[in-house]
Amino acid sequence: MTREAVDMSSSMSARAISPSDCHAAVGRGEMLLFDVRREAIFRAADDLAQGAQWRDPAHAARWAGRLLRGRAVAVYCVHGHEVSRQAAAELARAGHDVRYVEGGLAAWTAEGLPVVSRRQPRPGTTYVTRERPKIDRVAVPWLILRFVDPSARFLYVAQDQVLAVAAESGALPFDVPDVEIGHSGDFCSFDTCIDKFRIGAPGLDRLARIVRGADTGRHDLAAQAPGLLAVSLGLSRLHADDHAMLAAALPVYDALLAWCAEATGESHSWQPEKI
Repeated sequence: MTREAVDMSSSMSARAISPSDCHAAVGRGEMLLFDVRREAIFRAADDLAQGAQWRDPAHAARWAGRLLRGRAVAVYCVHGHEVSRQAAAELARAGHDVRYVEGGLAAWTAEGLPVVSRRQPRPGTTYVTRERPKIDRVAVPWLILRFVDPSARFLYVAQDQVLAVAAESGALPFDVPDVEIGHSGDFCSFDTCIDKFRIGAPGLDRLARIVRGADTGRHDLAAQAPGLLAVSLGLSRLHADDHAMLAAALPVYDALLAWCAEATGESHSWQPEKI
């Protein structure tokens, strides 16, 4: 059987669902909803359907295989055409009971169904990432706690459980492949988190270069990157509990931002007087 025939068969098993029926099913907890607009379109947008989580349609086969089965899944793109239907086909191939939202997000909003700002999460939002954090998985929570939501909660779970936990609990995943707050080209999750929430603060650009250099092994980006890596690895050795590691590391990032904003021109070269 050709790939085209497989695609046609899978697409036929991924049926359409109206926006209103999808909204009702998501509200009853019967269906998971994923925004599969192409990354560039999604990043330029401000809204997504209430209850939805973004997933990269370019890697649908990869993340489809990580989702737990047992609940129906719906996907939408801008207008409900080939992007969402292709993603639905990949989900169907992975064994999921899947629908694509008829008319996409355009139809959803035209019906007056609720959307939420992807820039500002609800207070107390839960985020989930891989266990045993080092740099990005500490730096991103620091950024969210300091500039977005001081009541945010963070979960650290096994790498192969991050997307499943996110789908089941509604937590926002970060620092794993194919999610919005993750690596993108040369940029790390700290960079994409700044972009997602449009965070601006004195010294933050300089701090982002330090974090990026430490997290990606590009120590040429900032002279302080190897030092941040060393401190992060040391804290990881001192704290077996991930949340204890996070708590201990938060003041490190507070101090780094203060230095980036106010103290980069200050030196310290005191020597005791020679007798």
